Amino acid sequence: MVTSEATWNYRDRHADGFGRTYFRRFGDCIVSSIGLGTYLGDPTDAVDDSYHDSIVRALQSGINVVDTAINYRHGRSERVVGRALDDADVDRDAAVVATKGGFVPFDGERPDDPGEFVREEYVETGIVDSDDLVRGIHCLAPGFVDDQLDRSLANLALETIDCYYVHNPEFQLDERSREAVYEALEAAFARLEERAAAGDLRHYGVATWDAFRVTPDDPNHLSLPEVVSRARAAARTAGNDATHFRAVQLPFNVVMADAFTVAAHDGPDGPQSALRFAREAGLDVFVSAPLAQGRLANGLPEEVADRLDGETPAAKALTFARSGPGVTCALVGTSSPEHVVANVDSGRADAMGADAFDATFE
Repeated sequence: MVTSEATWNYRDRHADGFGRTYFRRFGDCIVSSIGLGTYLGDPTDAVDDSYHDSIVRALQSGINVVDTAINYRHGRSERVVGRALDDADVDRDAAVVATKGGFVPFDGERPDDPGEFVREEYVETGIVDSDDLVRGIHCLAPGFVDDQLDRSLANLALETIDCYYVHNPEFQLDERSREAVYEALEAAFARLEERAAAGDLRHYGVATWDAFRVTPDDPNHLSLPEVVSRARAAARTAGNDATHFRAVQLPFNVVMADAFTVAAHDGPDGPQSALRFAREAGLDVFVSAPLAQGRLANGLPEEVADRLDGETPAAKALTFARSGPGVTCALVGTSSPEHVVANVDSGRADAMGADAFDATFE
């Protein structure tokens, strides 16, 4: 499990040469504001090897956040993260390891008949009730949460996961009412509070794509204040003094800045953006797609690029993502050690100040 002492020691070893705010607080720990994601790539041994080398390089170079999910590359991403953690010359408790559960995962490869796999592996074994599955592939039921957390712990070869996300809960809105999704989230959170009290996870949160950056009239909208309220209720149900709900994950970049520009959440003084609400609520924000899934590596809008430090468009895009108010870490999907080096180098630039950041939207 990640610890405060180990992360601060990691920061002391790696801080020289990085920008002034490259390392940031995450609870009582301190983490790099660039993290490594493991979503992209085919489920092959060759990609496993590339990810292994990239994760080891990242951990040994100043990146101490690794993000994955049980369904990424059919479980292979979690397993390679576990191997890389073991092989890197870095203390386990100096790195934040985050994973996610919600989508029903395959095991190593896509089966010939996915529906039959889900029935045999999950429904007929009693892990899930078929009525709890949305579109046959997504589930928030507490029993499924337990099962997926156990599998992730085994895949990662860890005793404790540092941050466990409920993965894309807005997917449930395809078949359920918003209120029903909130109730399902509260039940899932209650189980995660129990698992946190047992030491199986340190923090938990919600990883989303649309939910927190679209307006309330959008079919995929979920209210971040309501989600936080449900987490607090879940903590009380579990008998915990305070909630272990700590983080949200959402996309944020130069061309997808909705998390900053769209006032979609009710705050004390009126509607707020997801980033503003999260910051004022004391939540950490881990942003996905900081390069817009590679598009920004080819160039940024000129009026924004001119305001950013960085040697390349990708470096400037990362600087922008790290500069969002309240952003803890920008997660970059990287299976190439060479790209890891470039990402680490981008952290040597200072993030934009608040006034400079705001000016990019004038």
